[in-house]
Amino acid sequence: QVQLVESGGGLVQAGGSLRLSCAASGRTFGFYARGWFRQAPGKEREFVAAISRSGGSTYYADSVKGRFTISRDNAENTVYLQMNSLKPEDTALYYCAISRSIVAMPDLGTYDYWGQGTQVTVSS
Repeated sequence: QVQLVESGGGLVQAGGSLRLSCAASGRTFGFYARGWFRQAPGKEREFVAAISRSGGSTYYADSVKGRFTISRDNAENTVYLQMNSLKPEDTALYYCAISRSIVAMPDLGTYDYWGQGTQVTVSS
């Protein structure tokens, strides 16, 4: 089993920044790519960003490209999501996920374990 714990969410004004963290623990050997997803009320969970095992390859949803940056610290088994220039439409519950894939992928079904989520609320 792998446990993922997100942190760093909160309430911020439009144009502000937040940095989300996701720490992995447990039987993490064999799990590589990491991803961030989000789900707003009444909407389906959607892809935000993903990063490969090495961190050398990243993939972003068009809606966050240029504003969000995903990174990872493999020594700490932690992945980060730096979110800048936040907009009210970024308001959602943000989830991190981990996959057995080496490459970064946007497909929700390719991730094996999920965190409980951290709430991000952006006020206008």
